[in-house]
Amino acid sequence: MFPPALIATAESLLATLRARKLMIAAAESCTGGLIAGVLTEIAGSSDVVERGFVTYSNEAKNELLGVPMALIKEHGAVSREVARAMAAGALEHSRADVAVAVTGVAGPGGGSEAKPVGLVHIAVQRRGQAPVHRECRFGDIGRHEIRIATVETAFDMIDQLARTPV
Repeated sequence: MFPPALIATAESLLATLRARKLMIAAAESCTGGLIAGVLTEIAGSSDVVERGFVTYSNEAKNELLGVPMALIKEHGAVSREVARAMAAGALEHSRADVAVAVTGVAGPGGGSEAKPVGLVHIAVQRRGQAPVHRECRFGDIGRHEIRIATVETAFDMIDQLARTPV
């Protein structure tokens, strides 16, 4: 179902989180649960994966994660501000130590000049710390490819955050 290299990365990430006794929550929009899906493809992941939120609609971002509708209206759902708010909301609404949030335009439609297909905002946050954000511009490489590239980038960001001393 998932590329073998991505599964290997997930196994390594789970080992890193496990060694540091960190639980993770995922708040996903454009990936629709793929981050949680890849992580939970690994047997024994339940000691690391605390929960996942698939918040595809603006209302779900607001209702499940507490992202203010005014923030979404001001910056758009695909924005640095919303990704950061999603990560903070995932921590607030879970028992996780680390959260990852993704929001973007996976295509093939839905893009604009300001927010083209392939634009993805990823935020990771450790409880009690400021979020880390990355804006990715993958280009119009195909919906599947954008979503997989987002998962790969998110895993890299989570790994970096988990390895950073507190």
